[in-house]
Parts: sequence; C-alpha cells; structure tokens
Amino acid sequence: MAGKRPFGNPVPVSDLATEILDPVLRKRAGMSIGLVQSWEEIAGPRLAGRSRPEKIQWPRRMHEGDPFEPAVLVIACEGMAALHLQHETGEIINRVNAFLGFNAIGRIRIVQKPVLSQKLRPKPAARPLNDAEKSKLSRTVGKIEDDGLRASLERLGATILSQRKP
Repeated sequence: MAGKRPFGNPVPVSDLATEILDPVLRKRAGMSIGLVQSWEEIAGPRLAGRSRPEKIQWPRRMHEGDPFEPAVLVIACEGMAALHLQHETGEIINRVNAFLGFNAIGRIRIVQKPVLSQKLRPKPAARPLNDAEKSKLSRTVGKIEDDGLRASLERLGATILSQRKP
C-alpha cells in the first residue's frame, strides 16, 4: 500500500497542483517547482520579494560521452535588487546547488523585469456604498439570526457591491 492513496480520502490541493505543474515546469523551464517554492529560503527574504527564478538553461550535449557542463540559472529581477543579486551571485549559486544536491548551476544570468509578489501588490480601494445599496444589503442579510454570520455576509456583500460601478 506504500505510495497508493485509498479512494475517498481527501488529498491536499497543493499535492495535486505540484503533480500537474512539476512536469510542465521541468519541460518548459528546466527546473522543478520545488526550486520556485523554496526561493525565499535560497535567496533570502530581502531578495526573494524582488526576484524569482525564471528557468535553468542546460547546455546542449552533442554526444553522450561529452563531459558534464553546469547550467545557467536565469533570474528575473527588478530595480536595485539586480545589483544586490549580482553581489550575492556566488552565494546563491552555492545555495541552489546545495538545494539541488549537485553542482548543477555554474552561472547566473539576471534579466530585469517587473516582479510583483502578492505581498507587495496594493489592494484596490473600495468605493463607499450609497444609501440604496446599504439598505438593500441590510434587508438581504437582516433575517439571519446568527450575529457573526450576518456580519460576515454583510462585509462580503459590501465588498462585492463596492467593486461594481454605481
């Protein structure tokens, strides 16, 4: 039974997503999803928010007997983080190689492009509701007896209505 999941048991969505995305990422970018997920630990919190690994470019081998050559890790980076990343290139190469378990990376190529993480994205400002929308919302959720549920649904409704144009 090792390795098999019995039918009917719940499976975390992250496991399913990893099983689907890992082969695609390996084929298109030459790396696994584990490297992308562990990027903050590898690059450190200061650089992880402003950079991300794009792909690993493996050198072509003409014959099977050709010696192994390390690959190039392409990192997308924005602004001044590119300068910081350039100064820490040796350390990042060592950390990525330690993560992968062998000397896979020999160089880093930095590509400057915008990299926004979810933490840095500003939330759109919600517009205030007018009186008609407020009264309609309070009538809709007014019959709910549980105070916590009513308050949650009222906040949800206010968020949805504030995103619509008046």
